[in-house]
Amino acid sequence: MCGIVGYTGKSKAAPFIIEGLKRLEYRGYDSAGVAVIQGGAFEVAKKTGRVANLEKEAARHKLTGTTGIGHTRWATHGGVTDANAHPHVSSDGKIALIHNGVIENYNAIKTFLLGKGYTFKSETDTEVLCNLIAYHYEKEATVAGESRLLESVRKTLHHVEGTYGIVALCIDSPDELITARRGSPLIIGLGQGENIVASDVAAIVSRTQNVIYLNDREIARLTPGEFSISTLDETDIVPVIDKVDWSIDDADKGGHEHYMIKEIFEQPEALENAMRGRISEDGSTAQFGGLNISPGEFRGIERFMFCACGTALHACMVTEHLIETFARIPVECDHASEFRYRNTPLFRDTLFFVMSQSGETIDTLAALREAKRKGYKVLAVNNVVGSTIAREADGGIYQHVGPEVGVASTKAFTSQLLIGALLALYIGRMRDLSFGAGMRYVNALKGAPDLVRKVLNQAPQIKEIARRYAHYSDMLFLGRLSLYPIALEGALKLKEISYIHAEAYPAAEMKHGPIALISEKCPSVFLAPKGEIFNKIVSSMQEIKARKGPIIAVVTEGTELPAGLADDVIFIPECHDAVLPIVASIPMQLLSYYIAVERGCDVDKPRNLAKSVTVE
Repeated sequence: MCGIVGYTGKSKAAPFIIEGLKRLEYRGYDSAGVAVIQGGAFEVAKKTGRVANLEKEAARHKLTGTTGIGHTRWATHGGVTDANAHPHVSSDGKIALIHNGVIENYNAIKTFLLGKGYTFKSETDTEVLCNLIAYHYEKEATVAGESRLLESVRKTLHHVEGTYGIVALCIDSPDELITARRGSPLIIGLGQGENIVASDVAAIVSRTQNVIYLNDREIARLTPGEFSISTLDETDIVPVIDKVDWSIDDADKGGHEHYMIKEIFEQPEALENAMRGRISEDGSTAQFGGLNISPGEFRGIERFMFCACGTALHACMVTEHLIETFARIPVECDHASEFRYRNTPLFRDTLFFVMSQSGETIDTLAALREAKRKGYKVLAVNNVVGSTIAREADGGIYQHVGPEVGVASTKAFTSQLLIGALLALYIGRMRDLSFGAGMRYVNALKGAPDLVRKVLNQAPQIKEIARRYAHYSDMLFLGRLSLYPIALEGALKLKEISYIHAEAYPAAEMKHGPIALISEKCPSVFLAPKGEIFNKIVSSMQEIKARKGPIIAVVTEGTELPAGLADDVIFIPECHDAVLPIVASIPMQLLSYYIAVERGCDVDKPRNLAKSVTVE
């Protein structure tokens, strides 16, 4: 996910663009860049690292142009280098481009362009797209000047497979921006004598509150005083101008009361970003670019070991269940803090994984180092490019969900669940999982974001349920199989932000001791989806109800529970086993959040906690 800002108007473009990039830095921050048109040429400044690095670099360039584009990058194609940073300029010097998304057929396009004499300075798919626009621009030499760039971009996008949000400049039309989207959000801001395009309203509201949300397969042309929108098939669009009803002071939270709820509602997009580019061309398996381990080596692995802390450990436990179910390989999960001190017997053909959102968790880093010291290869799942764990691991998978500000992890957790599901698919297809089963698995994963959206639509109902339980001091969370870790996560969320004492157990374990806690003052949250053990979970619920324990049941749509068994019911869509833990997590997050708000807790800054634990 990347941040995009484009400006055309009367003011100097660079200061506004850089300020916008700061507000979008959560969308990617391995590198940033800006390009403006001045003196009949592109003046480009770009730098790896944070936007602050770009700001220093831009000061050296003395950028004075009034039309420009800027970008903050999360690497997909090509490493983190100045050369790979956006904007990219075509080899003929005519076109500059910024891009969010993945061009899936960029290799074929690049081969074609090399044959036409175009050259490349980066490893990115974006530079390929930029040169393809330049190729069509040269072919459109007879088209009237002000529409030539528009038509060149339009023709280019007819040849593109994949996702994109782009903004293009041309040296021949110094007041013009062309922008288009497919699968990647873009918003136009309409100002007085200036027009703006960005990937988030946060970069716009300091100058205007009048915005247009571009739809997929729409393309727009902006000048300081005009704009027009059409489809890629040349149908003119009558735009709907919306008014942003929040100020720049609210921008960092996206209009939400807290970062946590903002990030809860970002999860469908976060899942799409974590999945992007990780499905094979035939749609039957997963693919990863940074594992640094061959399929042959992977096939030789006979055991997996996952180490993590807190929420990330719960994601590992779900991954354990999925790998053992779909790949039939034994998996062990361990607290990273315990692994480093215990003399654990380890099998020779074992592959280690560590999970950490920040990539800086000290116990997880120590577990990684201990495993490497013992001669094992260690792969990492984390969300921060350039973090210590990312640098020290032998390979890994970035979550690509952007910075997560809320201390209580939400979108980072569900993206870890998604990556775990992709891993289980990848390993399973190397073993006995059939092509057809792989296709069904992939289709289920692709549908996960929309299923999450469906659960999020129930937020008002869950908020009302939360109000009825906010006064309790104790709560139990119960689930089985892959949903036992989700019960653990639900209990952790509630503890973290509401300070209610909460515990989680496998549902069948209640009668082995914890049932002694049940009373009218101790509610239980049951995760009870359809399946072969549904009736077993209902039996556990009846044991709780017989002892007058209040029950919140999270069940599959269409489920009919015995009358009076549950005091409150939250419905989730029926879904594939690989997707179920993701979908079931959403009610846990919303319930915990709304209970904490009702209790007047500081949701984003819970006591005694920090986002990244870097001390032992």
